[in-house]
Amino acid sequence: MSNNRRKFIQQIGALGGVGLVSATGMNEVVDAAEDQVDAGLIQANGTITLTILQTTDVHCQVHPHDELFWENGKAVFRKTGGYAHLATYLAKEKKKNPNSFLIDTGDMFQGSELSVKTLGKAMVPILNALNYDLYLPGNWEVIYYKKAMQTLLGALHAPKVCANMYHDLGEGKKGELIFPPYHIWHSNGIKIGFIGYTDPLVPLRQSPNYSKGIIYTKPEENLAHYVDVLRNQEQCAAVMVIAHLGLSQQLHLANQPECNGVDYILGGDTHERVRKPIVCKYAKVVEPGAFGSFFGKLQLRFKDGKLIDDQYSLDEVDASVYKADKQMSSLINQYEQPFANQIYKVAGYSTIPLYRYFVVENPIDTLILNALKWKLPETDIVLSNGFRFCPPRTTPDSTGNIPITEGFIFDMLPVDSTVRTGAVTGKQILDWLEKELNNVFAKDAVERFGGWVIKFKGMTVKFEAFAEKGKRVKEVKVGNSLLDINKTYSICACERDGDPADMLCRMRNVQNPKNTPYTLHGTMLEYLNKNSPVTPTPEKNAIILDAPNTLLSQVTGVDYEFR
Repeated sequence: MSNNRRKFIQQIGALGGVGLVSATGMNEVVDAAEDQVDAGLIQANGTITLTILQTTDVHCQVHPHDELFWENGKAVFRKTGGYAHLATYLAKEKKKNPNSFLIDTGDMFQGSELSVKTLGKAMVPILNALNYDLYLPGNWEVIYYKKAMQTLLGALHAPKVCANMYHDLGEGKKGELIFPPYHIWHSNGIKIGFIGYTDPLVPLRQSPNYSKGIIYTKPEENLAHYVDVLRNQEQCAAVMVIAHLGLSQQLHLANQPECNGVDYILGGDTHERVRKPIVCKYAKVVEPGAFGSFFGKLQLRFKDGKLIDDQYSLDEVDASVYKADKQMSSLINQYEQPFANQIYKVAGYSTIPLYRYFVVENPIDTLILNALKWKLPETDIVLSNGFRFCPPRTTPDSTGNIPITEGFIFDMLPVDSTVRTGAVTGKQILDWLEKELNNVFAKDAVERFGGWVIKFKGMTVKFEAFAEKGKRVKEVKVGNSLLDINKTYSICACERDGDPADMLCRMRNVQNPKNTPYTLHGTMLEYLNKNSPVTPTPEKNAIILDAPNTLLSQVTGVDYEFR
């Protein structure tokens, strides 16, 4: 035996990698460990590197898509994502470091026509084929209601965690947690604990009936307890919070004393791209974008059972670099084929790129608003929720225009809600605008909802995002006239399942609310059929006075830039 090999046996023995084994078994252990040394996982100084890989908010985007990047003050687009390409990336990363742990932090079953047509079931074999190690339910996992959520998540092979979703026993009484609160990863004698938290505002942000039967609590209510369990009882060398709270809420949590003892918050929900960890008082915070365009990669280096260093990167899943895995492609095609004719049927065309990333106005929401106003021209104001659903679509076909398929309509509008109308006073509109703007730009992160500025047509609003609460709106016009607080205006928006009868787009006390015979999808299909090709250029109905109209994030005051 060489001196180097003898020394190496002593090293890995000191690491706990060798017990009482035979000479033959010892050689097998050493051979395996030497492979890890060659890969840089167990260094000569006795350090071990473990890797955590994260996806989030993929929203059932199974194929590569056009993705927006903000470079040199301009939007540029590249093809990214697609589960077959994610599979190739994963294979390469796991070859680099077999000691890798793969997590997804939510919104796995909503966001495409394939998911809607199969009620999320088509996503189960695809996710299982990627061999995830841990899941966290996101805010949209409830889209098919509680029982379906439990069934879908239960069909996934890997464990699920969430420490703030409880069975509702009725009359506001909490039952047991629906999922275990934490999970421990054991690797090379190292224990890493993961505590899960999803957005407690789900019943307010979404149709309340989706989450019926679930009680949500704030992370602060039990986080310190579980950190104590993992640190002191389980003796974990590192503790991670996996979260689907949105970046603002995740930053807030990382600055609370309940987060003391947490190393990282691995977040999701708001589709933010954190390329460099945001350092807060008690923990670092990251979030790896959306739609499968990126992997978050956290490398943790340990020595003598202690975390001594960490490195984080946001890895772009460039479809031209990571070629499609054939087996995954075949699996996707198997489940997509029965619906392919509908998914890929062209409903119309756009002459300009379609995307939804800007906080204030964007072409996708402009398209939705134009369709609603066309269908209901007598309505004073039409509204559209302000979220980041839907990857961009920017690639023209042989016509020279950009095709809008039926599948892309599902990407834009995952829920085919009924169009609902009503009437409100100018005072109601003004109060509602202030409330909605505060949901986006509140100085106190606890008050932020995680969505973007509500979108509207028929009304122009000048506002200051960073003014005092209740004083952001500077001017409102309906048509060409200043808003009259005493006048009644007609509005329309989508119906939300479970909302009070007099609520429309989170506006209460709506007069004469009624459902129309129209749905969002039907309206969009009819509009495109009659008006294609369309040019949904944002009209500056919302004018931000203290920030650029190309604002890409609601997060300010920290070292972070969306790009």
